[in-house]
Amino acid sequence: MRFGAHIRLLVTGLLLTFAVAFAVPASAQQVNPTADAVRERQFLDALKGNPQAELQGRISIPDQKAATLERPAGRDWRAFHQGTMLRISAIAVLGTLLALTAFYLIRGRIMNEAGPAGTTITRFNAFERFVHWLTAGCFIILTLSGLNVTFGKLVLLPLVGPQAFTNLSIAAKWAHNFLAWPFMLGVALMFVIWIKDNIPTLLDLRWFAAGGGIIGNGHPEARRFNAGQKIVFWSVVLGGAALSVSGFYLLFPFYAGGVLNLQFWNVVHGIVSVLMIALMLGHIYIGSIGMEGAFDAMGSGEVDLNWAKAHHSLWVEEEMQKARAGSDNRLQPAE
Repeated sequence: MRFGAHIRLLVTGLLLTFAVAFAVPASAQQVNPTADAVRERQFLDALKGNPQAELQGRISIPDQKAATLERPAGRDWRAFHQGTMLRISAIAVLGTLLALTAFYLIRGRIMNEAGPAGTTITRFNAFERFVHWLTAGCFIILTLSGLNVTFGKLVLLPLVGPQAFTNLSIAAKWAHNFLAWPFMLGVALMFVIWIKDNIPTLLDLRWFAAGGGIIGNGHPEARRFNAGQKIVFWSVVLGGAALSVSGFYLLFPFYAGGVLNLQFWNVVHGIVSVLMIALMLGHIYIGSIGMEGAFDAMGSGEVDLNWAKAHHSLWVEEEMQKARAGSDNRLQPAE
């Protein structure tokens, strides 16, 4: 495909992204209001001054929560969930995909310019790779099941029909609820085993100033994790913590402290989720088609020595010093 065709494809995708992001849901379209509807609107507007305001009725059962007839704040939350949240998700996810596509077409794949060294160095051991894939595998399923909440009725339902969509949504709900726990465990283990290598330093500023090896052809010095990987680490740790806390309250709503608090945690969960999805799309791109040799780090755990020298030169020097001292030997002939 020629470059001009690539540009037309990107422009088309960009237009579709904004069409989805700024389309008004059918449920939000206005019709000519009746007199009763106008009075109801005025009554609800009067209640909005107090976020705790609600219209109560009379009931004959012990549960007083059932007496709530109307809560204006609930309408605000529903408008956010069905409108603003949809736009944020579309821009974050589809916009990131378009940006990565454009970057690939312009920059191309980042190659190992020195070629294979014939020797590999251990980048991550078996336990580290297990923790990574445990967390990543859960995150992928949580992502798909979570996006179904936002986009399912718009995208999936028309394609598969009501019954299949219902079955898929029920399965996604159970998968989301149960896989949340190993995801939380994976995030906690990542923090424990990699925190020592992800403390920010002045070296990270120099890495950014040099373009991180992404912009241009040079590769700035870095230790085991460069500045970009540290951003991913802290985003996963802090974002994962926010998802864990908010997700706990969504799983056990009676601990949230009321409907308004539950709505707050629902908004937090949704926004943090789509931002993490956008970040992980970039992480997956760099770790697969975006950079030659990057996948080996979490695939086999062994990376080419020339690749390691280009992207993590200071870390390679440290490992070679350990090997020469006889305390560690991570260098192996390439198979």
